[in-house]
Amino acid sequence: MDKCPALPAPARTYAWWLVLALVGLDYFSTLAYLPSIVVRALGSDWALAPLAALGVVAVTLVAAVPVYAHVVRRSPHGEGATGLLERLVKGWFGKTFILVLLGFIATDFVITRTLSFADASTHLVNNPLWQREANHIIKHKESIREAMPAFLQGRFFDFWDRQLVVTVVLLVASFVFYWFIQVGLTQRFLRVAALIVVAYLALNAVVIGCGVVYLLDHRELWDQWLDRVRAAPKVGGLGTVTTLVLVSLATFPQLALGLSGFELSMATAPLVRGRPDDDPAEPRGRIRKARLMMLLAAVVMCVFIAGSMFVVTLLVPIGEGGDLGPAEHRALAWLAHGGNAAVSPVFGEVFGTIYDLSTVMILFLAGASATLSLRDLVPHYLAKYGMQLHWAARVGVIMHLFNLVILLVTLVFRASVSAQQQAYAASVLVLLTAAAVAAYLDVKRRWAGSRMYRLALTPFALITTFFLAVAFLTTVRNASGLAISLGFIVTLIGTAFASRWFRSTELRFDGFVFVDEVSRQRWEVIRQLEFQVLVPHRPGKNTLAEKDLEVRKRHRIAAEVPIIFVEAEVGDPSDFLQQPLMRVDHENGREVIRVCRCTSVAHVLAAIGLEFSQVGRPPELIFGWSDESPMAANLDFLLMGRGNVPWMVHDLIRRAQPDPVRRPRVVIG
Repeated sequence: MDKCPALPAPARTYAWWLVLALVGLDYFSTLAYLPSIVVRALGSDWALAPLAALGVVAVTLVAAVPVYAHVVRRSPHGEGATGLLERLVKGWFGKTFILVLLGFIATDFVITRTLSFADASTHLVNNPLWQREANHIIKHKESIREAMPAFLQGRFFDFWDRQLVVTVVLLVASFVFYWFIQVGLTQRFLRVAALIVVAYLALNAVVIGCGVVYLLDHRELWDQWLDRVRAAPKVGGLGTVTTLVLVSLATFPQLALGLSGFELSMATAPLVRGRPDDDPAEPRGRIRKARLMMLLAAVVMCVFIAGSMFVVTLLVPIGEGGDLGPAEHRALAWLAHGGNAAVSPVFGEVFGTIYDLSTVMILFLAGASATLSLRDLVPHYLAKYGMQLHWAARVGVIMHLFNLVILLVTLVFRASVSAQQQAYAASVLVLLTAAAVAAYLDVKRRWAGSRMYRLALTPFALITTFFLAVAFLTTVRNASGLAISLGFIVTLIGTAFASRWFRSTELRFDGFVFVDEVSRQRWEVIRQLEFQVLVPHRPGKNTLAEKDLEVRKRHRIAAEVPIIFVEAEVGDPSDFLQQPLMRVDHENGREVIRVCRCTSVAHVLAAIGLEFSQVGRPPELIFGWSDESPMAANLDFLLMGRGNVPWMVHDLIRRAQPDPVRRPRVVIG
């Protein structure tokens, strides 16, 4: 079975329920705004929101859970679907595909943070206690304007409303907080996260539970809701059931926000403590507990999504077009504050303020697991592909840039939850689709030739088709989400390939691997020769005997001087570091070094020459002239690992060996 290099292992592992709390900061926090988003998306058909919620529950349990259970089994080291796809899709296409996927992962990370802080601000500015304290500032707004410099008193001052100011303050505070998380995760933080998640879920359970009890005692509300459902306009004259299915599909992108925790479960899987006897390459104990964590999170979320959608739809006053008025993006908080006083005598300003505090805390910490995963994931792949400059990795440029983008996105969208929800939905759906594609391709490869091939593949094919269709329609219809993702993708790919070009003259050599012990021993023997002439040979162009005769005649090499032929076969030129596989043969009195799995012929030849020069007199490398144009040769070298070989060998040797006396000599003729 193929293995994938893992991400850097975490310093510590933790109980699975603590890691579940870390995932829950992002996953469960969507309950704060999800019911409002779905009701608003349905517009005049808002009565169908609970049924749409049941649809997403079905998709979660029937589609998402099986896909991610397979993904974590095949990629348990934190890379998730990205790591699995990297093994399945090779070459430059595969590298570019991974970079595109990283762009959507970055979008998901950014919008998770900006949307969470925007909704935290919504809960704060609508809290009665906060409003009373903030009234002083609002009353003196003009005094504040006059105290500012003249050039800031016009449009700049009017741009900042309460929502935006509070959001930016929370964001700036979070930058300092997340810096500590990036330095290192501690068990104390996870325990605090678990406490916040449990408190938040408990308060939501009280609100939803009281709402359900009230509804059970007032059957007329159910009857009114059912009448609205029956009266909902039919799509194209179709039946009620078909209409409900189509409406559920139409609102699925908004409800997909409730599936955001799956990718985070994959990213945090390495933090889960497995069994002491786990195989590091395939930690079955960790995989089993990560699956349990994912399943429990999904079941809890499904219960809360369905319950919250019924309670909000039946108990919160909803106007034309799904307008929730003061309950917009805080429907459960509105109930907790006693917005519908008949639901429970417990609800009111005190309980509502406690609910708001728990909501603000979980939204403030939402993005913690995304921060940790992004901190490792993006630099890991960029470094692996040779697409990150060393100084940038040391300074942590990527995370600083993400913080800047988070601030810019907040300002561009003016901290509006509604303006960002489509971008968030698009990124979540793309990640779900990537996971489904990865699972489908992996099952297709592993079950090929089996009698159970079609039976094993069909469910994943259907799931992949569903996610592909929904993701495509969402990204096409949502310009903001696509624009943000494309911005990340273009920036990431542009800077990545520029970095790769700058680093193309690094030696990129990680040692040779030998086919057998005989080759290794023969390699050590020929390295000890007093003087060697290394001649690259391309099989098929001419025989070794013809090449030997041609080189000796053209360069006046005596018969007693050994010529060692080198045949290099390019493997995947899109890889950066290489560990070529070598075999040393002795054919008709001639030594032939055959090397495969090369990412670049020039780098392998330079590495061989430098290895020879370490133990004896530096060798000569003899090349013939090429008819290839310089531009084509350079592109061939960068993309295919073959062109411009003599010049690149000379440059690589010059950079790697500062002592001219010890440098292998490159001869072109």
